[in-house]
Parts: sequence; C-alpha cells; structure tokens
Amino acid sequence: MWPRDGPRGKAYARMTEAFDYSAGAVAPGIVSRIDGLASTTRLLTDGGDARIALDVATARNKYGCAATPEGDLSDFGSSTASSISPGGFAAAEALRERLAALEGRERHAITYARELERMRAELALLCGLDGMAGLDIVFAASGTDLHLIASALVGGTPERPLVCIDVEAEETGSGVPDALAGRHFSTHTALGETVASGVGLGAHGEYVAVPSRDEGGGLRDTADIEEELDALVLDAVMSGQRALLTVTDVSKTGLISPGLEVVLALARRFPKTLEVLVDACQFRLSPETLRAYLNQGFMVAVTGSKFLTGPTFSGALFVPEQVGARLKTRLLPPGLRAYSARGEWPASWIAGVAMTEAANYGLLLRWEAALAELRAFRALPPAEVKGFMDAFAAAVHARLVDDPAFIPLPTRRLNRAAIAAAGGWDRTASIFPFLLRKPGLRYLSLAETEAVYRSLAGEGARLGQPVRCGARDGAPVSALRLCNSARVITEALSEGGDPDAVIAKALGVLDRVSATVCA
Repeated sequence: MWPRDGPRGKAYARMTEAFDYSAGAVAPGIVSRIDGLASTTRLLTDGGDARIALDVATARNKYGCAATPEGDLSDFGSSTASSISPGGFAAAEALRERLAALEGRERHAITYARELERMRAELALLCGLDGMAGLDIVFAASGTDLHLIASALVGGTPERPLVCIDVEAEETGSGVPDALAGRHFSTHTALGETVASGVGLGAHGEYVAVPSRDEGGGLRDTADIEEELDALVLDAVMSGQRALLTVTDVSKTGLISPGLEVVLALARRFPKTLEVLVDACQFRLSPETLRAYLNQGFMVAVTGSKFLTGPTFSGALFVPEQVGARLKTRLLPPGLRAYSARGEWPASWIAGVAMTEAANYGLLLRWEAALAELRAFRALPPAEVKGFMDAFAAAVHARLVDDPAFIPLPTRRLNRAAIAAAGGWDRTASIFPFLLRKPGLRYLSLAETEAVYRSLAGEGARLGQPVRCGARDGAPVSALRLCNSARVITEALSEGGDPDAVIAKALGVLDRVSATVCA
C-alpha cells in the first residue's frame, strides 16, 4: 500500500468519496460548467452519454464498472470496459488538483484546450508517431462519437447521403449504426444535452452492414464479403455518392473485418469515392501497425477504455496528413455542437472553430488515466510482452477446447501483411470468445448466458459482456469473452509480477464459469 502522506496515498484516501444517489442515476453532463470543479469521482462519470451514468443501487455504469478502483477483482473483461485502476485514479486525481489550482485564473475552455494539446503530444509519442509529419488527433467522448464525427466529416447531402459500410453492430458498438447514419445514438450527448435517440442531427448517411459471420456464428467466406463490398461501393460510384468503409481491427470477437487485402483493393480502385476509417477502438494495435494504417491514408479511431483499461468513455481519432488535407477545411452540421468542444480539435481544423467552447473535464481525466496505463505498458520490453501474450493465449485456448462446457467461437489469424505492418505483440489474439453448453450438449440461451455473466461479476470476476452470434439448435446464442489487456500484462511483467499466477487467475475464472454451467 502507498504511504498515506504521499500523493498516491492521498489520492487513494479520496477514492471512497461518495456520490449523491438520492435522485437516481447520476446523469451525464458537464458539471464543471455549472458546479465549479467537481470531485475526481464525479468528473470520471461526467461528459459522456447515457451509458456512463451510475446505477443508484450498484454505483456502477451500464458496463458494470465503478468510478473508483475495485479491490481483489479478477478482471478479464476489457473488450467491454474496466473499472479504473489505483494508478489510473491517482493520475486523474493529480490532474484534477492541477486544474483546481487554476480555478478563477483562466477560462475552463483555455485550460482544456492546452491540456488536450499536451495529451496529443504524449499520445503520439507513446504510439511512436511523434515524428509523423502532418498527423492530427481529434478527441471525443467515445468510439461511437468518433464514428459520428468521421461520418459527418466525410459528408453527405439529403439528395446524395454518404454510404456508410460497416460490419454488423454485434461486432462493433450498438450505437454505431445510428452514429454513422448521422443520428443521435443515445438520449444524452457528451456535452450534456438531452436528445431523442435515432433522430437525425443534420449529417446525412445511410448505414449498410456487411456481416462477418453467418447465421450460425461461423465465419463467412472472404470471397462473398469481397463481392458484397465491391457491389456496394460500385453502386455508390454510379449514384454519385461518397462511401465510408469502416474496417474493424479488432472486433468484439477478435476479428479483422473485412480482410485488409479486400480493403486495399477497393481503396485503390475507387480513390475519389471511398474513405476508410479503421475502427481500432479496442486499441489492440502495436505502434508499427498503427503507423502502417496511417501510411495507407486511413483514419484510425481508438479509445483508452478497452485494451488499455482506462475508465469508460475516452476516444481519439488519428488523421494522417493526406486525409487531413481533404477534411480539415470542412464544416460540421450544427447538431455536432452537442457532442464536440472546440479544444478537442487541432487548431488548424475549421470544424473545431464552429464547435462549442466548453471544457469536458471528465473526458480529460479519463484520458489522463488511460495514458497512465499506456505509459506503464509501453515501458515493458516488447519481446517479454509478446512472450507472455503467447503463453496466455495458448493456456486459454487449451482450457477452452478441453472442456465440453465451452465452444470456442471461430476466429481468423490476425493478418495485417497487406498493409506491410511488421507488428509484434498484436499478432497474438487477446480476445477469446466462447459459447456455453450444458451437459447433454444443449447450448445456453441468451438469458442463461447473461445470467452466468452477471453471477460471475457478483463473485468478483469480470468477462466481456455476451455478444450475439447467430443461432444454434434453432435458438439465438451469445458468446462470452475472456480478454488479455495492457493492465493484465503490466501486472504480470512488472517488477514483482508473476506471469504464471496471472494466467492461473484467468484459468480460474474459466473454471468458475464451467462449474456454473454444469451445476
């Protein structure tokens, strides 16, 4: 434990600070604008959409995560979300104290913009991109917000809406279809406005899903996906529309979809029609892979709340120079002002000038916590990271195939050779999806799988939330996901860590799932 009189000890002592839950769930908003500078715990649940609100009874958000560090938790659910770590909370608390010291000395919006500029520089440095000419970074409250912004930037009109091509929503975020189509995807926006979910906000897009799995949860043939994509983009060309293709690396179940050879072929064939957005919101990418995507002229969306295990709701859009040259002079629809503050945009972007002059300190503190996790992860020797991830993957795979209670969901090898990504640790799987099956070979229903997930969480263990993946035996089924993460790897490989014990903890969670299923 940290010394009580040290900075981390003081931060830890504040983590028990309570919310006022008497009026129900804590609604998201920008409390710094109306209440003065709120507490760290309050700010960490501020400045997002309805998903960030805390439940009255549990003091957790929609994803089952708390706003303060939890005790002895076996947390392998990073594909969904994580509660903040003690180190992350200490980093957020230290930033909050710096912000509090500036109260009354300058406008919040000025402080906010300056802090985000600092974060741009550090994020680029930690991702090995500090020397990349012309790189821009746009911040947003979530990955879903980033999809909304990217779609609006590429642009469409009522007569010729943007064609937004994506994998099915089960493999991305539930709000992504609405966001790409230019519609509100929640009842609250990041800057605290109440809106009607599903209603258009002035951006014009039409969403088309190209599934990566078949009706039974198996993998679709690559040639069929390629044919479908080709037809969609060609139809956009013939209609005089632009198209935005979202490439997911990696999806909720660990896929790169669609295949990168297909994506590159389309981008080369239709350079004036097609823009490509890489949905890397899981942020399971090495610096080499991230740079390779940017070198191809693709935008890349990441968050600090999945693989990095920062608190939920922190997004960043990497925009390479050649894309920025096309998009930085574009204005966004007025409806985006409810989502985006001026400081979240690089100074040279016209879109930012028209945005709200506000300070989303919740977003700022969440990114500060995520950067603390990224800093610790990047300090580890890459060869040791790769070795641990290989050992973790082998142990989990062996456990899943050895137990009739588990049916591993089919996945593909993480192949990024088409973009000339040398890669490293990100070539190893870190999301392990599996169906559940009762003795007698009956698959668990959606409700039964959800019950297992919640029961496990109640016992201090977290997996990724169930993901719908087709039907088995004529009934819909969903997969649970056990995940490796930057925090798990850092725990294993930092001084005093025990890699074998960390792997044993993960296998112990699977033992508990199996026992629950077979009970």
